[in-house]
Amino acid sequence: MNVKFRLTIMNFFQFFVWGAWLITVANYWFGTKNWDGAQFGAIFSTMGIASIFMPTLCGIVADRWINAEKLYGALHILGGLTLMYVPQVSNPSDFFWVILVAMIFYMPTIALSNSVAYNALKKGGLDVVKDFPPIRVWGTIGFIVAMWITNLTGNKASENQFYIAAIAAILLGIYSFTLPKCEPQGKTAENKSFMELMGLSSFKLFADYKLALFFVFSMFLGAALQLTNAYGDVFLDDFKHDPTYANSLVVKYSTLIMSISQISETLFILAIPFFLKRFGIKQVMLFSMIAWVLRFGLFAYGNPGDGLWMIILSCIVYGMAFDFFNISGSLFVETSTDSKIRSSAQGLFMMMTNGFGAVLGSVTSGFIIDKYFTDKYYNLNEFLTKFNLTTDNEWVKSLLKDKVVTDNVLNKPIGIIQWEPVWLTFAIYAAIIAIAFAVLFKHKHNPKDVSNISH
Repeated sequence: MNVKFRLTIMNFFQFFVWGAWLITVANYWFGTKNWDGAQFGAIFSTMGIASIFMPTLCGIVADRWINAEKLYGALHILGGLTLMYVPQVSNPSDFFWVILVAMIFYMPTIALSNSVAYNALKKGGLDVVKDFPPIRVWGTIGFIVAMWITNLTGNKASENQFYIAAIAAILLGIYSFTLPKCEPQGKTAENKSFMELMGLSSFKLFADYKLALFFVFSMFLGAALQLTNAYGDVFLDDFKHDPTYANSLVVKYSTLIMSISQISETLFILAIPFFLKRFGIKQVMLFSMIAWVLRFGLFAYGNPGDGLWMIILSCIVYGMAFDFFNISGSLFVETSTDSKIRSSAQGLFMMMTNGFGAVLGSVTSGFIIDKYFTDKYYNLNEFLTKFNLTTDNEWVKSLLKDKVVTDNVLNKPIGIIQWEPVWLTFAIYAAIIAIAFAVLFKHKHNPKDVSNISH
């Protein structure tokens, strides 16, 4: 089988596993389990926690002791078995720990998949820079296909989304053992210090004002990404509680609507070289931040009726918001650091965005939404009167199934999220970041930077 095709299969299922549940887990959490928002924020922090230490540790193991493709396969099998257990969890605390274990197995596979692909392409005498991007784009397609399958099979709020992800992960793990060997190269030499071994020497970059500022902004932008992943689909799904939009296509196919974001992502990747050459790294990163403002602001005022165009446009600008910062940020690191620590610096960039940024965005947003933007009803009649409902309503039944009603008083409140102020708050947050970045971050455009990118 052609090596590029084999790697395409690997990349497709690498992100299929994630896409099957990442965007829809909020529907399961709020709609099926009726757990509260404060604890939900912690679920998305699991990816950040795992990203802080697992990729580095697994990289060392693959460099010194175990073939990368075998470690990659083992991690996917273990992650799949963990996801298979998720539907058995009956409380938010245990759910957090199980998802954390799943992410500890999954997050390092992203970097390992790149290592396996690069190694296989080089062994096959192929050009990594030319041949890898068309392979990698199938990862995004896999993410989209998984979202569509979860939605079209009626599982966006059911436990089956985890079974879909688990089966795909286990099959990918088994398949991985057939990939070209990626043997340990002993790159972590015995005479390296502990700091060098753990990739921590790159932290000295914080002594450079411009780089330190860049990494701080990377963390804040990483937080923004978690907001849209965590709450985008459940926001669209919540329109089902409004009689005007209850039967709309947006409600029925909310995950498909959200997948426009990933489709847009694949298109904006193609536009990056033009924008970088024309406007420079700083301007392109600023475009990304402005796009985040639009992403959240359009969600605030969009609806499945006359505001549908706002929802669609919000999904389209997501491609610019996500790609423009990640790619141009990677290029900035590439052209601003010494070659001896460039790989570590790239790892630090990912740690700040997917690690600390993810934790910041997840935990903080969960607290803020639950504390300030969730209306809580302890009186059942007050709730029913407010929304003109009866206890025969299926939605009401689902909300009450884990609650005890005594003299019309609920032992646990019914929480209703006010989405407009939520998205406006996120938009203001992104706007503040954009203004601060424009004022504080100084970088002169050099067109040659574009031609120097090597990844």
